[in-house]
This record gives sequence, structure tokens and C-alpha cells, in this order.
Amino acid sequence: PSMFNAIKAILGGSEGKLSLPYQRIGMLNALEQLSRFPPKQISRLAPSVSSFLLTCYKGDGIEEVKLATLSTLGSWASVSSEAVQPDVVSFITAGLKEKDTLRKGHLKLIRVICRKSDSLTKVTSLLDHLIQLSKTGFSKATQRLDGIYALYAVSRLAAIDAKADGSIVKEKLWTLIAQSEPSLISVQLLSKLTDEDCLTCVDLLQSLLVDHLFRIQEYFSIQSLLQVLIYLVCHPSWAVRKIAYDATKNILSSSGALAEDLLFLFTSWLSLVGERVLILKQSDMDSFGDSQLPFIPSTEVLVKCLFLIAPYAIDHSQRSYARLILCSHHPCISSSGSPAGVWKRLQKRLKQQNISFTDLIFPNITVICKELLSKDGLFSSNKQEQRAALCSLATLMSISPNDTFVEFEKHFIELPDRTLHDGFSENDIKIFFTSEGQLSTEQGVYVAEAVASKNTKLAKGRFRAYDGQDAEPAKSDKRESSSIGKRETGKFTKKTAPVDKSKTAKEEARELQLKEEASTREKVGHVQENLALMLDALGELAIANPVFTHGQLPHLVNYIEPLLSSPIVSDAAFCAMLRLARCTAPPLCNWATEIAAAIHVMSVEDFEAVLDLMPVLIMEEDSKKRPPSGLFEKIVTGLTAACRMGPLPADSFTFVFPIMERILLSSKKTSLHDDVLQILSMHMDPILPLPRPRMLSVLYHVLSTIPAYHPSVGPMLNELCLGLKRDDLAQALIGVYAKEVHVRLACLTAIKCVPSHSVQRDLQVSTSLWIAVHDPEKAVAELAEELWDRFGFDVCADYSGIFDALSHKNHNVRAAAAEALTAALDENPDKIQDTLSTLFSLYIQDLGPGVEFGDTNWLGRQGIALALHSVADVLGSKDLPVVMTFLISRALADPNLDVRGRMINAGILIIDKHGKENVPLLFPIFESYLNKRASNEETYDLVREGVVIFTGALAKHLSKDDPKVHSVVEKLLDVLNTPSEAVQRAVSDCLSPLMVSKQEEAQSLVSRLLDRMMKCEKYGERRGAAFGLAGVVKGFRITSLKKYGIAATLQQGLEDRASAKSREGALLGFECLCEKLGRLFEPYVIKMLPLLLVSFSDQVLAVREAAECAARAMMSQLTGHGVKLVLPSLLKGLEDKAWRTKQSSVQLLGAMAYCAPQQLSQCLPKIVPKLTEVLTDTHPKVQAAGQTALQQVGSVIKNPEINALVPILLSALTDPNDHTKHSLDILLQTTFINSIDAPSLALLVPIVHRGLRERGVDTKKKAAQIVGNMSSLVTEPMDMIPYIGLLLPEVKKVLVDPIPEVRGVAARALGSLIVGMGEQIFPDLVPWLLETLKSDNSNVERSGAAQGLSEVLAALGKDYFDQILPDIIRNCSHQKASVRDGHLTLFRYLPRSMGAIFQNHLQAVLPAILDGLADENESVRDAALSAGHIFVEYYATTSLPLLLPAIEDGIFSDNWRIRQSSVELLGDLLFKVAGTSGKAILEGGSDDEGASTEAQGRAIVEVLGRAKRNEVLAAVYMVRSDVSLTVRQAAVHVWKTIVANTPRTLKEIMPVLMDTLISSLASSSSERRQVAGRALGELVRKLGERVLPSIIPILSQGLKDPNASRRQGVCIGLSEVMGSAGKHQLLSFMGELIPTIRTALCDSTQEVRESAGLAFSTLYKSAGLQAIDEIVPTLLRAMEDDETSATALDGLKQILSVRTAAILPHILPKLVQPPLSSFNAHALGALAEVAGPGLSSHIGTILPTLILAMDDEDVDVQSTAKKAAETIVLVIDDEGVETLIPELLRGVNDNQASMRRGAAYLIGFLFKNSKLYLADEAPDMMSTLITLLSDTDNATVLAAWEAFSRVVGSVPKEQLPTHIKLVRDAVSTARDKERRRRKGVPVLLPGLCLPKALQPFLPIFQQGFN
Repeated sequence: PSMFNAIKAILGGSEGKLSLPYQRIGMLNALEQLSRFPPKQISRLAPSVSSFLLTCYKGDGIEEVKLATLSTLGSWASVSSEAVQPDVVSFITAGLKEKDTLRKGHLKLIRVICRKSDSLTKVTSLLDHLIQLSKTGFSKATQRLDGIYALYAVSRLAAIDAKADGSIVKEKLWTLIAQSEPSLISVQLLSKLTDEDCLTCVDLLQSLLVDHLFRIQEYFSIQSLLQVLIYLVCHPSWAVRKIAYDATKNILSSSGALAEDLLFLFTSWLSLVGERVLILKQSDMDSFGDSQLPFIPSTEVLVKCLFLIAPYAIDHSQRSYARLILCSHHPCISSSGSPAGVWKRLQKRLKQQNISFTDLIFPNITVICKELLSKDGLFSSNKQEQRAALCSLATLMSISPNDTFVEFEKHFIELPDRTLHDGFSENDIKIFFTSEGQLSTEQGVYVAEAVASKNTKLAKGRFRAYDGQDAEPAKSDKRESSSIGKRETGKFTKKTAPVDKSKTAKEEARELQLKEEASTREKVGHVQENLALMLDALGELAIANPVFTHGQLPHLVNYIEPLLSSPIVSDAAFCAMLRLARCTAPPLCNWATEIAAAIHVMSVEDFEAVLDLMPVLIMEEDSKKRPPSGLFEKIVTGLTAACRMGPLPADSFTFVFPIMERILLSSKKTSLHDDVLQILSMHMDPILPLPRPRMLSVLYHVLSTIPAYHPSVGPMLNELCLGLKRDDLAQALIGVYAKEVHVRLACLTAIKCVPSHSVQRDLQVSTSLWIAVHDPEKAVAELAEELWDRFGFDVCADYSGIFDALSHKNHNVRAAAAEALTAALDENPDKIQDTLSTLFSLYIQDLGPGVEFGDTNWLGRQGIALALHSVADVLGSKDLPVVMTFLISRALADPNLDVRGRMINAGILIIDKHGKENVPLLFPIFESYLNKRASNEETYDLVREGVVIFTGALAKHLSKDDPKVHSVVEKLLDVLNTPSEAVQRAVSDCLSPLMVSKQEEAQSLVSRLLDRMMKCEKYGERRGAAFGLAGVVKGFRITSLKKYGIAATLQQGLEDRASAKSREGALLGFECLCEKLGRLFEPYVIKMLPLLLVSFSDQVLAVREAAECAARAMMSQLTGHGVKLVLPSLLKGLEDKAWRTKQSSVQLLGAMAYCAPQQLSQCLPKIVPKLTEVLTDTHPKVQAAGQTALQQVGSVIKNPEINALVPILLSALTDPNDHTKHSLDILLQTTFINSIDAPSLALLVPIVHRGLRERGVDTKKKAAQIVGNMSSLVTEPMDMIPYIGLLLPEVKKVLVDPIPEVRGVAARALGSLIVGMGEQIFPDLVPWLLETLKSDNSNVERSGAAQGLSEVLAALGKDYFDQILPDIIRNCSHQKASVRDGHLTLFRYLPRSMGAIFQNHLQAVLPAILDGLADENESVRDAALSAGHIFVEYYATTSLPLLLPAIEDGIFSDNWRIRQSSVELLGDLLFKVAGTSGKAILEGGSDDEGASTEAQGRAIVEVLGRAKRNEVLAAVYMVRSDVSLTVRQAAVHVWKTIVANTPRTLKEIMPVLMDTLISSLASSSSERRQVAGRALGELVRKLGERVLPSIIPILSQGLKDPNASRRQGVCIGLSEVMGSAGKHQLLSFMGELIPTIRTALCDSTQEVRESAGLAFSTLYKSAGLQAIDEIVPTLLRAMEDDETSATALDGLKQILSVRTAAILPHILPKLVQPPLSSFNAHALGALAEVAGPGLSSHIGTILPTLILAMDDEDVDVQSTAKKAAETIVLVIDDEGVETLIPELLRGVNDNQASMRRGAAYLIGFLFKNSKLYLADEAPDMMSTLITLLSDTDNATVLAAWEAFSRVVGSVPKEQLPTHIKLVRDAVSTARDKERRRRKGVPVLLPGLCLPKALQPFLPIFQQGFN
């Protein structure tokens, strides 16, 4: 209150008058701020404030101040209803009549009051004023905002007061507003309003939609109000959006039904925003004025709007689900990088409100999909909504893929556009691509007219005709043409209607046609758009869930593939196919683009065009010209890479199979065939769902075109058939219809593998098999019959399949079908008539009306002829008339000569079979026709000829006296004039049997025919007479030739130089007689040969041609004997000087090509070389004749492949220098499907022989390859025999060629020759090879012989090899190195050639190989190693148990060469097992990481087993430290290649490795011990702490091994370990090391103790005194035990030998402790031997004790002590003498006699036995010992004397004189000493009283005399 009072006072002038308006406004604002205080305080003050504010308002004349007053009053009214007093209401009533600005201020005040519910009742009196204001506001656009404010107040009042509502209705306010502004608030108005005004709009909408919804629905469009609401929710102002959000929540809470409408409107809003954004981007503008969309809301605002609507929409309607998903994926709010980002946020937001949207989607997926695929979704006209639908479908694929896909598929199938698309004609498509306003028939014409018309308008508008053309050139053509049409039409119609009247009919028709085409264009465009959308959707669905799509790939392709060739949607189809390809299994999906492109190409291009994309096989010399990798090559590369780790999943394979299929369907072999077949072979699993029928079909094709694949394709067919389903069997049997025999056999062999449950009694299956049972090839028929019986099929009565087969393209199928039909009819005779009727109907159908335009169905008619021919046996008498009538009425007039001939033959056969019994039945039929008048002369003649022949065939069944025979013969003779060889030949056959009846007229008949033959004008008549004559002669028998003078007449005719006709006729007769009579005519042939030769050079061409034909006929009938008679004379003729004789001989030799096959193979080897020689004849005509003769040889070649190459082969024969190489290339490129016959060989061999003799490597190699191939391809292997003598020597020469590859080809050729022709043909070959194998000449010859022998042995078989192998092995150790080398080289090639057979002999062969590895001769070693590599390559997996032990033994061999070779072989073996090449170059680097992989490591474990693998790796690791550098390098390479991680691997193999090392350390081989030691040292040095915990326990445990050598190895190993490890590393292992060494030092075996001593020395370096303190006492204690004393002593000796200085101080005190035992004395001696000079410093300790012990009572002690003392004095070195001598002198001067005695003894022993130079010590010793001669102890005196003797004996003689004085002085001293001791007694020195006492002195004095 105080603040209010202060403000009030200031406004009242307490601080002076506030004259300026802003001052008063400031105070009012301050008063407005007071309304923010707590409501309790405000409520009491509100009435006063409102009264004061009213006073201020009335007292101020400034408008701004008044507005500020109203605003302040509104603020107080908004917080307290107490501010709204009656005076305020009155004030407002008056204020509503103010001017615009103030009135608006009052309306804002009313809005504030109306917002507060408890204030509403106080302003009800304002209702009428407000209604009027509303009316006025919505009537006048300028007061529309006042109307909105007023309407809000009215609506609020009406909500609480029913009377108020009645007043509104009464005043018709809703009607008035609806008429004035149907949308209530327009978007245009909203865009101009302030934020406060917008908030009023929000309040108004909330009030109307919450409180007055039923009224609003009656008068207004809810859609328009909701549009305004969306606008406000997305308003740029945050304040407006916040209030709008709250209002929307209230609206939707009160009426959930609005949520669905609001959501659909929001979708449209999104699309509108998206379109505007796109326009802005394209136009590069920052903003634009748009009445519909004044601003662009941000993405986040739109997203929040969606989140606001979503919960209410979900609660109210299931239909909203699809719309929500669509909106959340709308491009306007979702990013292109993450289309489902908003969707995921929406799900989280809904989950926070306990709504699981995903759970709601599952049961409604069908409805959602339908909605998304409707016109409101995918098929919407809005592109962005289409995109949203696509993304939504993609999301559904991740939620419920199966249901989504099923719904999509259903929609795709039912899509009417697919049917419409397929129904479009070419014209429809042409129209679609024609521009608007132009007829499709006017393309290329009307465009020019249109442009011309544009150019005429340039004057009116500059460049007007070309507006926009530069901006969008891509669309210019279509747009221009359409705009032109519209522009012209517009101007035309504007001007008038009269012009229409002047239109011509042509123009009107054109306009009508334009309308029709526009309709068609629109229709096609609509289909294009819809199909493209569906294809795009299909692609999106696929890529959204690749895993699910992968399972549907085979299914989905069927929808897309047909559309790839569509002219309107092929691009969309390709995109969809590309996405499908990306769903294939990785890594195949990396080649998705290429796969899709290939499928596209295959669907669009024709078959041949696709084949052009295939890479063909190219020769080596052309490799540089090879084109870059093409599409199909890339795909095959990808497939190969994808299959490297195993087969593809079935669905991926099925998807790409059409590409592989297309490759394999090539008519010739491509470079991809091998890879594709390899890939196919990996996908044969019977369980998998594969496209088996198509796979079988394409494999049949491969077999058909490339028979060489039979070994690999055959098993694939078998495996495929294992998984055949019942429905696939019929398709699998299509192979029986193949042209090639091997394909049919392969098919039936594969069908044998079909499981019995997959065989069904299907008509198609049984028909195919039944036809195969009657195959012309016996092997096929037998196999089919076996299957027929196995499947238990019965002959079916339905022959439809057989009828179809009769028209098959392959003759073998037609022939088999004919036989099958006959066999079926034989079992079902009652079906004959129906079958005949069907055959006749089919014939008529095939004949058709359009034969004259190209007879395409003649094969079917030929099949019917074959069938009629075949069924002749089963026909009955009742069937004959029908058949004959058909033949006469139809078949004999067939337009095809072949069919006609076969029909005649069929008729003749039927007559032959049934004529005899049915002469009366058939004769009338034939006579009837012959007597009939001709309607068509040409047809009648054809039929008549046939009928006459039938009559002739039937006549032979008449009796010979029957008069009809004569008339028949006449008719037949008449028909002979027909110029048809087939007819004439048939007549000739008919005449022969009828001659029985013509015996009497024989001469005249023969004469007629001879006359006609020689004199008729027409050639056809003369030839017919010749045929007739042959038939007559055959009927009259061979004797008629002489009897009727026929031979003589022919001879005369040939000699008749006047008449060419006579000569030609005679030759024709000669030809026909040869054919007809065969061998019987041979004697006449020989007789007429000279005349025939003359005829070849006849001047008349016709005669020469006749001579050629006669020669062919003659040669074709010659017997072997006949050839022998004819050939020499012909060959002799070649040597004749006359060129004509040569020419004729050559021509006749050429004709010999037509000999029978047997005779041909006999004569051609002689003929062709002679003909080749003729080619170089000097006379051109002889050369030409030779060329022609060779062509004749080529013409009879039956092999179609060779036949096609005849020109090339002839060019090689003609010009061998230039064409031999090219011919060989062509031959090698040719794929031989058929076998090679004798004529082929005759042409090939000379070329090949020439090739073998060429210098060029390639030429020799190719020629040798062809030699090998020929023997396997010849029809009759014996055909090759004549050429072996020519070829074999050359092949032998090639076999010893310097080039290894050439030798290999020659070797294989030899093997092929043996296989193809048998060993008996080559009796000297194996001996020659074995002899060459031992040759001293060169390594090359031996290698070639080895290769050749390996192939030959493989060809000769197992038994022969078993027999010869011992000799081969024996020769591997032959004394001659060349023999060893040759036979070891043979083992290099045997695995390749013999395979599994040789595998069984590995055990016998391996020792020879290992011996060879250590051979002294390098060549032998190389041969053995090479053989070893080959063994590993071929038998690493199959014979591992045999190979591995032998190789392991070699690794530990004493010979380094064997070790090196064994390591290399082991590497090869492991590389093979691991699947790596082992060729990686591994230089330097750490051992920790190798080049191997974990997978390769697992592969080795799987094959070898973990134990064996550990053994192998242990051996390899050990030899990494080999003494030989080459062995080390080989081992390191192997290790790094097969071990991925060295530390981990070592940890795994440590026990086995240590076992190996221990064994090796104890080996008798010094090298092996050294290697093991180095390996162990390296192991510890490199890995140290990582391996010591594993190694030391293993070594400790090893001492318990019963094997002494292994215990020794343990000690050596310990020494290496301790020597290699660091001192700090060993400290933690002392607890294990010391006991281990201690135990070893006491081992029972000497060698073990020695090694333990070395180990102790190494230990001492690290452990120092600890080692001594813990080991020596134990040994000393062990010495006290009788059982262990000996070993303990030896142990001490061992450690003393290595650590003397350190050990002695610890040992000696114990040993010299008195009383000295015998053992201790022995120990001292033993240790002295070991300690040696080290004892020098301890002499004073040891020696006195031992000297005293030498006088011990115990004899053993005396003996051992003496021996020990002797040992000690002898081990002392030069330095030790300085210590020893004083000690001995001290002993000599000792008080104890035993000491003196012992010392004296030792002095003597020392000087006698020591090898040291002691001459310098002798004087002192001599002096002392002489003095000792006076000792009181006799034993001492004796010892001294003996010692003196020994000392003197050790001094060189030349030095003795120098000691005379010393001796004299010493004797004097001794005497004086004795004198003093024995006073008064004569002096006698005891020592000089001994026997021979002076003997030691004599040498000294004797030398002094000298």
C-alpha cells in the first residue's frame, strides 16, 4: 500500500507536476509491476488501484498515457477479480465507443478479464456491445482485429451463460461471421498480427474448439481453424508457441477426435514447408512473401509440433498410426543422413507417456502398409510425401519385415499398372517419347516446322521464342514443342471461329490424332510414374533390412527382372536391382554394381551381344593385347573371392546364378569357364534350395559345347541330382534330348543318383526316359533301360510327348522318338489307328499353307517319315490302305526332297514287310492312282514316281509269270527318266527282284538301257539308264556282264574318242555298277583302271566329272586286296615323266579318299605324303591336281571341327614354313567334341611332324600337345599305327629339349599315346626311357626321360609300376651319381602322373629320398629335395602319417644338409596344411608376430592334432638355433610363416619343446647338443620371465626320468637356462634350481654328474656363496654314507673342477680333520685330480695330514693317503712349486719321524714323476736330503736316500758337476751333526752305510771328472 500511495502521490504532483507523458507512463508501469506481488496483498489493494487508474484515465488527455493506464488496469485485473468493479465495467462500456486505438485498448482489457473465470460474471452486461462489435469487426476488414477480440469475449461469456448463448444465436452472429470470413482467421491476417494479437487468436480458438465445438462444426470449417492452430503452434515467437502448445493440449484433451484431422493437416503443412524450402534453395533467396506460408518454421519446431499431436492421435484413431510414421519420416523434419532419427525420438517421447508405439504397430501392420501405399502416401502427388512413405516403409521393415513385405508384395501383384505396362504396344511407347503437340509419325519433321514458326515471331518479341531455352536445355525440346502448340492454338482461336471452318479434313484428323496421342501419353506416363515408385519402394524395403531381404532375393528378382527391359521404367528397375544386389552376402555385395549391371545387360541385350562381353580364350602370344577386365570378369573375380572361405548362402547364389548361367551358355569356351564351374561345384549341397533344373540345363550345355569338361561336370551333375525334388525330374531329363552322346550318357548317369522318393510317375518323365530307352546309341539305350526298370515305369498310352519329340531339332531325338513310338504301339496295338491319325494330322499341320515362303517345319515332317518307317513292323493289314493312301495323297508330294525320299523309303519298307500277303489289297490302290488324270502336273509327277516305285516294290511279290510284272517293269523304266537320284536309286532297287520274270527279254532290256545310257541327250536320262542297268545286272547276276557283253560295251564306250556322250555314259554305268555290285565288280575295276586314268584328262568337262564320280564309287567299294592292287600302279604313275599321267594318278589318288574307312586308314598314310610332294611339281596342272586331291581327302573328313579347318591345314601342307605354327595354334584353340577319323589324321600328321621338328619352343610344345590329344580322339586307335614310326622319334627328341615346359608336354604326349594305343605298340619305349635315365650326357636328358617315364608308367597301370619300383629304388643308391640323379628325379614326377597309386608306395620310397638329401653330389641332393617338395605338395593331407615322421627324423639328423632339406620340406607340408603359400618375404622384425593367422593355426591343429603339432613346432624352434646358417634361415622362415604369435605359441608347446630340447641336449651328437643348448639359451634370453616359470619345473621334473641320457640333458639345459637368464631373473627360482643341481650332482651316472658340475658353475655365477652353502654340505654329508659316498665324491669333483677356488675352502676343513679316514684320503686325492693347481694355496693344510696318514696303522689309510699325496704333488703347477717345496722341506725337518719320512718320500716321488722343471729346486733338496741321511730313524734314512737318488736322477747330467761342492758341504754338515750327536764314537753316517749307498753320489763326481 505504501508503494501504491507513493506512486499515487507522485502522479498527483507531490514531486511536482509530471508534465511529460513518458514520466506518467513510467509511473504507471511501476504501478503495473506491483501486480506481480502475492495475490493476498494484491486483492485488498485492487479496488483502490482500479478506481485510481480510472481517475488517471479520465484526467489525462494523452492517448499513450491512456493506453498505458488500460494496460496497468489489465495487469491488476488478470491477478485479481477485485479489480473489476462496477465502475470499471461502466468505464469499459463507455470505452468501447472510443476511437480505434483506445477501443482496441479496452478490448484488450476485456480479453484479460475474460481469461479469468471469476471475473467473467462481472462483465456479462457487456455482451450486447461485444456482439455488435463482433458483427462490425467481421463485416469490415479494417476492424477485423476488434471483431476477434470481441468474439473471444463473447465466446467466453456464452460458455458460462446460456442466455448469452441464446443472444448470440438470436443475433445470428455465427451466420454473419461465417458469411464474412469462413476461415474465421485468415493466415494472411495472422502474418500481420503482433504477438499479443496472436495470443488472442490462440485464446479464441481454444474457447471456440473447447466450449463451442458443436456450434463451430455447424457454421465453420474445422479444417481451417485447425490450420490456424498449426500456424500458431509453429509461430516464430516462442511466447506465442508456448501458449499455442498449451491451448492445443486443452483442445485435444477435450475433443480427441480433432487429433486425427490435426495430424493430417500437419502432414500437408509439412509438405508446404518442404516445397517452399526447396524453392528457396533453388532460387538462392533468403526469404519470400507467401500468403500461405509467411515464415519457414525450424525443423525442431516442427518436430515438437508432431510430438504434441502424437499422443492424442494414437489414443483416438488407429488410422493415425500410418500418418504419424509418415510425418516422422517427412524430409522436412528428418535429415537425409538419418531418415529415422525423428521416428526414434518420437518413440522415446511416447514411451515416457507409457505409450509403446511399436507394440501398437504390430497388430495393425496391414492397415498401416495400405495407408502408406495409398494416394495419401507413396502415390501422393507430393514428392516429399512419397519420400516420407518410402522411408516409413523402410522403418517398418526393421520392425516387422515379414508382414510389411507380404503387404507390399500383395500390393505390387495387384497393381493394375503392371498389366497396363505389359499391354503397351511399341506405338504407345513411341507416342510417349514424342513431344507434346507433335505426332509420333512426324518425328524428325515437325520439329523443324515448329522452330521455323518460332523464328517468324522474332519481330514482335525480341528473342521471345527462345525464352528460358538456355536456362534449362535438358527440358527445352519437350517444353518448346508443347508451348508452341499452346501459343499457336491460343492465337488461332482468339482471332475467330471462322478459321475453324476453313480447316481441312486432314488438319481435323491430325488434331483428333493429337488428342488421342496426348491421352495415350498421359496414360503411359501415369503407369511409368506408379511403377517407378513401386520399384523405388521395393529397393528401399530391400536395403532397409538386408538380412530379411537376402532370404527373399530369388523371389524379388522375379518382380524386377521383367521390367529391366522396359523402355519406360528400366532405370528404376535397375536401381531396385542394384539395391537387391547389395543385400547379397558379404563380400559379394561389394560387387553389387557389376552384378546389377550384368543382369540389366542380359535382360536388355540380345544373347549374342551379351556373349560379346565375355572374354574369349586367347593364346599366350596375344596376352599383351588382352582387353582390360570386363564386366563379367569382375563379377567372376568377386564370386571367387566370396567363395574363398566357403560356398555362398543359397539365396545369394540363386541371385547371381543367371550371370554364371549366361557365361556358361556361351557357344565357345571363355576364360571364365573354369572359375565359374569351380564356383558351381561348391554349391551342390542336396539340402539347399538351389535352382537345380537350370543348373543341370546349363551344365548339359557346357558338356555339349566343351566335352573336355566331362571329368569335372559329370560329378557335379550327379551331386545335383542327389537333391532333386519330384517336380524337377522332368527338367533334369532334358539332357537325353542332347545331340551329343556323352551328354545323354552323363544325364542318365546323373539321374541314377536321384533319390527314390524324388521319382514320380509323371508323363513327361516316363516319356523322356522311354525315348532314351530307344536311343540310336546302344550305351545310352542300355543305361536308360536300366533306369526304366529301376523306377518301375510302364509304357503310357499318352504319346503326346513322343509326337513332340518327332519334330525335335536333333535327328537322334527324332529317330529315338520314332523307335519309341513303334515300341509303344507294339505293346498297345489298339492305339495304332489313333496314332496314325495323329501323325497324319501333325503332317498336315506342319505342311501348312506357307511352305513357299520358307519351309520351317520340315524337321517335323521328317520325324513323321521316320516314325512311319519305324512302325512298318507293327502295322496290320487293315492299316495299310490308310498309310498308303496318306503317302500317295500327301507325303509323296512333299516339297522337301529329304522328306519325300524318306517317305518313299518308308513306303517301300512297309511293302517289303506286308506286301506279300496284301498284294490284292495294295495293287488296286497304286493302279487307281496311276490311271487317274493329273490335276496338277508337277505334283502328279512327284507322286507318280513314288507310286511307280511302290508298285515295283510290290511287284516282286507277284509270281514271275504274272503279266502285271511286265507292265510294272515298263513303268519303272519310264520313271528312270526322272531327274532325281533318289527316285532313280529306288527304281534300281525295285528292278533287281523283278528280273526273274524278264530272263527271256534280258538281252533286249540290257541293250535298251545301254543305248539310252550312251546316246540320250539329257544327262538325267543317261544317269537313270545307268542306275537301271545296275539294277538289271544285279537281278541277272554278275555273269550277265560277260554274257550280255556289258563289260565290253562299257570298255568300248570309254575308248570311243568320237562321242563324249558314250564316254560319259560308260563312266556313269561304271559308277552305278560299282555302287550296286560292290566287291563283285572289283575284277572289272582293276581291268578298267587304265581307261579310267585316261578319262581324268579327257578334254570334255562332263567326261572328267563323270570320271571323278566313277573313281569315288570305285574307291568306296574297294576291298583291302583291291587297294593293294590299285595303289602301287597309281603311286608309280606319280613318277612318270608325262605330266598328264601324273595328273591322272593324282586325281585317282584323291578319289581314294572315298574308300571304306578300313581301307582308307590303310592307304592314306601312303597317299597324303605323296600328294604333298606333288604340290611342289613343276607343272601347274599337276600341282592343282594335288591341291584338289588333298581337298578331296579333306572333304571326306567326318569330324566337323577338322572339316572346318581343312583350308588352314591345306595351306600348312602347301606352305609349311609360313603356316605350320598358325595351323597348330588353330588346332589347339579348337574344342573337339567329335572323334578324329583317318582322313583327319592324314592331314594332321604331316603338319604335326613338321611342328615337332621346328626350332621354336612354342611350336614344338604345341605339336607335342596335339600328338597326345590325337591318340585320345581317334575313332579307331589303330588308325594311328602307320604314323607312330614317323612321330615317335620326334617326340623323343622333344622329350630331351632344354626347356622344362616342352619336356613336360612331350612326356604327357607319350603317356597319352600309351593310354590310347596300348603298350604293345611301343615295345622299346620303356627300355629307352630307363636307359636315358642313366645317361651321363646331361641332366636335361635324364629329367626328360624321368618325365616321360612317369607318364608312361601311369599309363601302364599299377601292376607294371609295382613290378618296376624295386629296381628304381635300388638305382637311387647306385654307385654312379648320374644314375642316382636320374632315378631320384623320376620320383619328382611320379606323384603328378600317378596320384593315389603312388601314394601307397611312399613308405618304401621315402628312405631313398632321405638318403639322397645327404648325397655327396649336389645334383643328386637337389633331385632328392625337389622330389621331397613334390611329395609334400601332393600328399601333405592324404599321407601325413607317412611323411611327417620321416621329415621329423631328418630335422634331427647329424648331417646339416639333411636338416636343411627336412626343414624346407616340413615348411612345405605345414604351408599346405595351413593353406598358405609360404612365399612371404619375412625380413627382420620381431619374432613375436609372424605372417600367419589364427585360422591357419587352427587348420594345422585340425589336421595334425595338437600333440603332433606341438612336436613339430618344437623341432622347428630348436633348429632356429642350428649351427648351420642355412638351416637357421630355413627354420626361421618356416616358424614366422606358420606361427602368428611366438610367445603364446611357445607357452602352448613348452612341455613338448622342453622334452625335445632335453632329449637333444643328451644326444650323442655334439652338433645336436649344441643346437639344443643354443635354442634353450635363445628361448630364455628372448622371453626370460615369460618362460622361466614353465621351463624350470619341467627341468626339475626331468631329473626323475629313468633314462640317464635325459637326466644329463636336464643338467645341460639347466646350465644353458642359468647362463642365458639374468641374475635377477634366477633369484626367484633358487628354491627349485639348487635342489635340482644338488640332486644331479649325486646322480648315479658319471655323465649326469659331469653335466651337473657345469650347471653348478653357472649357478654359482648367479647365486654365489648361497650355491656353495646349500650344495657342498649336502655332498659332504652324503660322503659319510657308504651308499652315496662315491657319487657324492664325484659330485664334489665335478663342482670342484669348475669352481676350485670357491669350493676348496669349504671342503678341505672337513676332509683333513683328523683322524684321516681312508675315504677322506681317497677324496682328497680325487679332488686333487680335479682341483689341480688350485690346491697350491692349500698345500699347507692338506699335505701334513696326508703325510702323517701315510704312516697310519690302517693299511687302507696308508695306501689311500699315499696315493692322495702323490696325486697332490703331481697336480701342482710351476707356481704351486714355490708353495710345495717349502712345505716338503718343512716336513723333512719336522720332529716326527713319520713326517720326515713321508716328506722325503714325496720329494723323491715329485722329482721322479713330475713333468715340471725342478732343476733349480734340486740343490736345496739334495742338501736337505743328504743332511737327513744322518737321521736317527732308519726308515727315514732309507727314505731320504731313495729320495736323494731320485732327485739326482732328475738333474740333467751336464748340471751335476755344479753340485759337487754342495754335496761335499752337505756331507760335511751331516758328519758334523752326527759327530755332535755321538761324541766320542766313530762317525758313521747311517745313510752312507746302506748297501750301494754311494750309488747316487757317483754320477755327480763322475760328471765332475769329465
